[in-house]
Amino acid sequence: MITVENNNYTPPNFIKNVITEDLKNGIVETVVTRFPPEPNGYLHIGHAKAIWINFTLADEFGGRTNLRFDDTNPVKEDIEYVNSIKEDVKWLGFDWEELRFASDYFEEMYNRAVVLINKGKAYVDDLSADQIRETRGTLTEPGQNSPYRDRSVEENLDLFARMRAGEFKDGEKVLRAKIDMASPNINLRDPVIYRIVHASHHNTGDRWCIYPMYTFAHPLEDAIEGVTHSLCSTEFEDQRPFYDWVIAETEMTSVPRQYEFGRLNLEQTVTSKRKLKMLVDEGVVDGWDDPRMPTISGLRRRGYTPEAIKSFVFETGISKAYGSVDLKMLEHFIREDLKLKAPRTMAVVDPLKVVITNYPEGQTELLEAENNSENEEMGNRQIPFSREIYIEREDFMENPPSKYFRLFPGNEVRLKHAYFIKCNDVIKDENGNVVEIHCTYDPETKSGSGFTGRKVKGTIHWVEASQAVPAEFRLYEPLILDEEPDEEGAEEKPFLERINPNSLTIMHGFVEPGMKDAQPQDKFQFFRHGYFNVDSKYSTPGHPVFNLIVSLKSSFQLPK
Repeated sequence: MITVENNNYTPPNFIKNVITEDLKNGIVETVVTRFPPEPNGYLHIGHAKAIWINFTLADEFGGRTNLRFDDTNPVKEDIEYVNSIKEDVKWLGFDWEELRFASDYFEEMYNRAVVLINKGKAYVDDLSADQIRETRGTLTEPGQNSPYRDRSVEENLDLFARMRAGEFKDGEKVLRAKIDMASPNINLRDPVIYRIVHASHHNTGDRWCIYPMYTFAHPLEDAIEGVTHSLCSTEFEDQRPFYDWVIAETEMTSVPRQYEFGRLNLEQTVTSKRKLKMLVDEGVVDGWDDPRMPTISGLRRRGYTPEAIKSFVFETGISKAYGSVDLKMLEHFIREDLKLKAPRTMAVVDPLKVVITNYPEGQTELLEAENNSENEEMGNRQIPFSREIYIEREDFMENPPSKYFRLFPGNEVRLKHAYFIKCNDVIKDENGNVVEIHCTYDPETKSGSGFTGRKVKGTIHWVEASQAVPAEFRLYEPLILDEEPDEEGAEEKPFLERINPNSLTIMHGFVEPGMKDAQPQDKFQFFRHGYFNVDSKYSTPGHPVFNLIVSLKSSFQLPK
């Protein structure tokens, strides 16, 4: 059984076997991995798996992991993303050995590109991006050589230096690797390795106007940092031959090896950075940290814990297999983590006032309630009870169906932690809507008093009216309607038409008075509603806003 406590190691997997053999055979002495995000968006749940794999595997073998930003595209990158990524990695409980940036190596990368030119392995091309795409060929047809492919070494060196000096406009020239335009692997058909971009960079400012392509820079970064095992998801598998070509042809002394694992895909969850950014830019969500977003910051704001997320990715395992994971599995682990941690209190999301007509006016008593029935160490609390209380509107029906055991005229129910009450009268407004119900209580039925005179079939929760704390409740459904995991270009409908219009419902009700000082990230189990987290963006003193983390129960079960 996987728990929220035993996720500080990886289960048996092929990468662990490779590392074990490499150490045994003396191929490597110290395991070095890296987590290499591009700072062009916020991290999401799929990145959580990549973070866990890189940091945990290195730690298992006494190695180290760098956090490295692959910041090679100044147009899409921002320091906001850099800061959010650092915060997310720390929050998940990992600490990097060194903080690195691809941009720190731009001079070295430029020099390595010069090595390729001198060897006749790279050339400056004047074709446009569209022309390069058109002459690249297909899976069944070879590409066509560029008319600029046979420029001399001297001419290429001169043009590349002038590209760096800023003599040319964006897109006017590129530097391409010279490999094989007939290669069955399209990634080896003279890929572009440098392009001109006149834009300020978050780390290097305006020092550069040419930038290396990710696929060229990435292997060089690994080699410069002495990475021994370059771990990435399987969509980069076709890039591995080019990765190895770059390392060999640029004559790097350190030779990292790339190994690919299956990426994490969640049903009803979009993880494309482009689409996540679209949700933010179009105002569908209120930011990258919206609790409906699958970003780590969104999950954190919603109320997920690092322990639950790491247990979840542990359960998904490490393999090359591509597949989708049921969203209910992630929800299972947050329930498992919170069931013994979260205080269990009462909240009324859709309030209906109840007046207990035979309870003394002006009197308030304190009742004893356990904070968590499964964890006695959390102790008890006292809650007020008086003549007026709030109950859930759905816990009363004037004309109920059969087997409805909550409150209705003439019926008796138990108030959680309190007394039996019986409904006698219903007060309606001029439109016939129920606005208040009048009940009587039986003082002999006080919870914990040992009363056994009779039983009732229904127990409902409540909040005392005079001291109730007004609260906002944000209830969530999956943001994406489709059952299938998100894939670029796979959907038939336009992406924004796949948004669930009921992904967010806002309700206004009340919580117990002891929760008036609840702080952001405080978590509670609300009787019959689910687990909730105090929102970090909209909560104010005396008026908390609660995000639904997850419902109380699910039919999901882990495989045995």
